[in-house]
Amino acid sequence: MSLFKRSVTSEVANHSGVVFSTLIVIWLSIVLVRLLGEAAAGKIGPDIVIGLATFTTIAALPTILAFAIFIGVLTTVTRNYRESEMVVWFSSGLSLLDWINPILRLAVPVAIASTLLTMFATPWANRQMEDYRAKYEMRSDLSKITAGQFMEVEEGQRVFFAEEASEDQSTLGNLFLRALDPNWHSIVTAKTAVTEIEANGDRFLVLEKGQRYDLKPGTSEFRLSDFERFGMRLESKDSAQSAEQRRLELLKSRKARPTELLLADPEPEAKGQLFWRISIPIAALNLALLAIPLGAVNPRIARSELLIAGLIAMLYLNLINITQGWINTSTIPFKVGVWVIHLMFAGLTAFLLYQRLRIKAPKDPVAIQA
Repeated sequence: MSLFKRSVTSEVANHSGVVFSTLIVIWLSIVLVRLLGEAAAGKIGPDIVIGLATFTTIAALPTILAFAIFIGVLTTVTRNYRESEMVVWFSSGLSLLDWINPILRLAVPVAIASTLLTMFATPWANRQMEDYRAKYEMRSDLSKITAGQFMEVEEGQRVFFAEEASEDQSTLGNLFLRALDPNWHSIVTAKTAVTEIEANGDRFLVLEKGQRYDLKPGTSEFRLSDFERFGMRLESKDSAQSAEQRRLELLKSRKARPTELLLADPEPEAKGQLFWRISIPIAALNLALLAIPLGAVNPRIARSELLIAGLIAMLYLNLINITQGWINTSTIPFKVGVWVIHLMFAGLTAFLLYQRLRIKAPKDPVAIQA
């Protein structure tokens, strides 16, 4: 019996580790592509891409762990059936129920790790992501300009392009600016640019040693001027205050709120978020046990059940998200939603195990002859 447990535990751990590593690589690839696209569009800074990718991965770890243990158990059981190793175990007096104990030896630690992640690490990671984005919104427009990249501010009314920047990000060189005003469309070039803050909090971009071209829309009026210094307001004190308010609002998100604060919040949205944090570790346990009957296949049939098993796991996790939405809108109470989905899939596991263990009675010989 100990040989069987060691064999099953070792193989499931190896398969789960490979699946976990693969899913992490796939997830990071998808996240990096999305974040690099946002950075190219100027929505986030290139310097925070790695940090956001790291925190996003930490937030996704509970779901990745649940999938990894599920696929690890599923592939192990399927391989034992297809290579007829299950015949050896069954001949030794073991049954499919004997898989539950060694599987739980791995599934329980995974569920505990998922609980710690959903209760503490995931909210912390969400707070860090929101804080990163809020701090980027609070940066001055000049600090967001990246050498060799166009930067839009004020909903496209100002477009900057700079060839290079100083190390302290306070001075830019060889800058191009397009400005759209109600009366004039302007193009400005300058050799250097610095930012200056007035006493009332207004921030100005001061261009030095450049030229300005002004065109009045709908007319042929055109102006050309050279300047030694030319100032243009980037943002006011009010805009900085609104960015700070946005940061504070982001940090109030229930998704990023610590678990102890969620427990004290009577709002339905807080109960929905608490439901999700409880459900993912339970789902990891349920999926690990559900994989045992789903992986039991007939070695004589070439048909694979992996796709169906994967769809069932996806259905489970999607139902968790749907139930969270129902709790958020008070469609169903928290006390009902927190157990009904898990009980359904636990019942499905018991039913499938019964089907696999049930020995069908032989057919009536008289009925066969008839």
